[in-house]
Order: sequence, then structure tokens, then C-alpha cells
Amino acid sequence: MRGFYCLQTINKNKLEKSDYIFGIRPVLEALEASESIDKILIKREINGELIKEVLSKAKEYDVPVQRVPNEKLNRITMKNHQGVIAIVCPIRYHNLENLLVSLYEEGKTPLGVILDGVTDARNFGAIARSAECAGADFIVIPERGSASVTSDSVRSSAGALFHIPVCREKDLVKSIAKLHDNGYKVVGASEKSSENYTDVDYKVPVAIIMGAEDTGLSPDVLRRCDELAAIPILGKVGSLNVSVACGVILYEAVRQRRVL
Repeated sequence: MRGFYCLQTINKNKLEKSDYIFGIRPVLEALEASESIDKILIKREINGELIKEVLSKAKEYDVPVQRVPNEKLNRITMKNHQGVIAIVCPIRYHNLENLLVSLYEEGKTPLGVILDGVTDARNFGAIARSAECAGADFIVIPERGSASVTSDSVRSSAGALFHIPVCREKDLVKSIAKLHDNGYKVVGASEKSSENYTDVDYKVPVAIIMGAEDTGLSPDVLRRCDELAAIPILGKVGSLNVSVACGVILYEAVRQRRVL
């Protein structure tokens, strides 16, 4: 596309060169061309007509915008970013409502995963890998406060993120309501639960919610779960890695469904 500037790889800790588009005009072109953009970073103090146009287009296409210090932009690239950098998503996110309809039309008993506050890209990728291997039908992530689909998470997923639909939702509470309206049971993973994860019935349409490793499920999400499931911890370490815990619960669902 005309006028695009992409971040050059500086070292192994940087993302791939296709992960960023920088410069006001190139970002506008990307938005107008319906490029899959995860979010746009704009210098905190910058304003003007072109910036207003970027903000308007971002709102039109439902792309999150963050105002950030110039130092953050410079850490990404020292080239002429003009105060605007777009982070490109390697995939296209799915619409949850449309996906739920299509799954039922396919005659499936759906199995989904919801991530509440999982911010580490490698954990997200590992969860996606387990979910895809277990035959899960979708993953839901929040728009803010969550890891998103980047080259790092794609690598950690061993490419699974190219094969399992990912829905990015503004409000997880409203997403849970959509699932309930479509006949799903919502099961939250919580070490505080008295119910063993193997005692939960996963043979119905179900979405499993995994929370952040340090804080667990957020209170609003916790209150809307139909059941809470705990994995027994028998050793001295207090908890499992979130991606491992998700895999354990997913494969209990697989086990139950295979004996039908």
C-alpha cells in the first residue's frame, strides 16, 4: 500500500517489521483499507486536523486508541512516526454474536474460552494452542487490560491463533450475557471454589473463564459465572500457570464429551 512505513526489526526482543505502521497518512490509509489494526498509539500532546481524522476513523472502525508519551513511541521506532503508530494484528477478530449463531447453525455443542485479565502474550499463545488442540470453538478477550494477538502470541501458540476464532469484546460482562442468552453455561476457574473441576458438566454448550494469575477472576465476571471450578493443588507451589490450568480443564471437557 502506498506510503506505508513499517518498523524495522532492531533485535530479537522487537516485534516483526509487519507489526507496526507509523506516520499519520499511512495509518489513515490502513484504516481506510480495513487493515486489521489492534490499536493506535498517539502522542499525548499532539492535536490538529489530521489527528482528529485519525481519531474519527478509529472510532468508525472500532479501533482502540491510546494517548502515550512520545518516549514510548520512540522506543518502538526512532524514525519519523509523526506521533502516530498503529499496531497491526496478524489476524482478523471475529464478531462474537455472529459466531455464536453460526456455531449453532453447524449443529455443534460449542466449547469456548474467555480470558479475564490474562496479559502475558506467551500465556495467551499457550492457551490458544491448548484450546485449538482440544477442539474449542472460540476465544474471547477484552479490548483493554488483556494480551492481544501479536507475533509473540502467535509464535507461542505454534500458529493456533490462525485456526481458532478470537473475539475481542469491549465488555466481558455483556459478552457473558450474550453467552447466557444463547444457552451457554459459564464456568469460572477459581482456586477458591469448593467444586472440583471434574465434577462440572461440560457436555452442554460451555465457556470456560480463566483469570489473571495474580488476582484471578474480576469481581464482576466472578458474579456472573454459573459455576466455579477448582483444580486440586497437592504440592507446595500455590497454583498452576494459567495456560496449564486452562489445558487441564479443557481436556476434562474433551474427556466427558468423548464418552457420550
